[in-house]
Amino acid sequence: MSDVHGTVEPGFESVREVFAEIAADEARDGGAQLAVHHHGRLVVDLWGGDGVDGDSLLALYSSSKGAAALVAALLVQEGVLDLDREVASWWPEFAAEGKEGITLRQLLSHRAGLIGADGGLSMEEASDDRLIAARLAGQRPFWEPGTGHGYHAVVFGSLVGEVVLRATGRTVHELFEERVRAPYALDYYLGLPEELEPRFRTALPMRPTPAQQAFLAENPLKPDSLTAIAFNAHAEPPFDLVAYGNSRTVHAKSPLSGGGVGTARGLSRMYAAVAGELDGRAPLLAPDTLAEFARIHSRGTDLVTGSENAFGLGFVPLATRHPSLGPGAIGHSGAPGSQAFADPATGLAYSYARRRFGFMSGPGAPENDRLIPAVVEAAAGL
Repeated sequence: MSDVHGTVEPGFESVREVFAEIAADEARDGGAQLAVHHHGRLVVDLWGGDGVDGDSLLALYSSSKGAAALVAALLVQEGVLDLDREVASWWPEFAAEGKEGITLRQLLSHRAGLIGADGGLSMEEASDDRLIAARLAGQRPFWEPGTGHGYHAVVFGSLVGEVVLRATGRTVHELFEERVRAPYALDYYLGLPEELEPRFRTALPMRPTPAQQAFLAENPLKPDSLTAIAFNAHAEPPFDLVAYGNSRTVHAKSPLSGGGVGTARGLSRMYAAVAGELDGRAPLLAPDTLAEFARIHSRGTDLVTGSENAFGLGFVPLATRHPSLGPGAIGHSGAPGSQAFADPATGLAYSYARRRFGFMSGPGAPENDRLIPAVVEAAAGL
């Protein structure tokens, strides 16, 4: 990725320099995009690499968890959803196998213990939130709900989406389109229209990097481990996460745990609408709502990944991973190494997107550790 294209506003030239250094280091790994908004203005819009330009649509995987959390936050803000109400009160079938006491707050903070399905999910099921929800309604939790946390990698969005559907009669996809994507003209989609699919196909398809392949070879998952169950690695035939990201069916149905498609520019703009005013509109989330969703609800050793991490409500509190950010910064990463967030304290919104898997063993590719401080420093310099 030796050639870097795009623009930066005065004061953010250092961010371009860091992106160019990363581009040179990551030449073998394919293309990437970086977009940053500052107080609602697009101040960094960069891209480079194999077949990728600023308008290339990329599979952004778990970024869709952040979009689903945003819809849930809007409904909580309006009193439509109650964080401490039992999920089964909206979704009676969910009460099976001792799940009657699980609350929406526990779902959103990855504390429900409902990380997957016995026997795994087929690709058809994993592509469809309603099919996943039907499986999980009768599924026993894998630990006592509320006693610990673990990343609900493939099913989080299905669980939250079913609650929203039962409570409102509308899907998260419909509400996101109506209340977020269309009003702000976001180039990020929960349900990619067929006529836009060529913008995904013009870039080379997702595929693992040599580093990713080596990591998987050196760290095989035990089929009965919580990690394998949460990432659907115990399914037969084996679940192909790369094929999932390249699938037109996944793009169209957009399962909320990982089916979002868009540009870094589009996802940064979504978080800009959270971080502050955008297009003359007030921030999407009121300060008290934002504070509650950003507040750490789960912290410590993740029962699924074995790593130390933290979760708010749907969002990840990004300051726990990137200390240069404010304590109210919220966002979500994606499997290839993408990262996106809003930092209301600084008015920053950020999105880094990769075409190829770069660092599946952790929360976002390591190049974010260089890019994010550069962005924060540049903004502070203004």
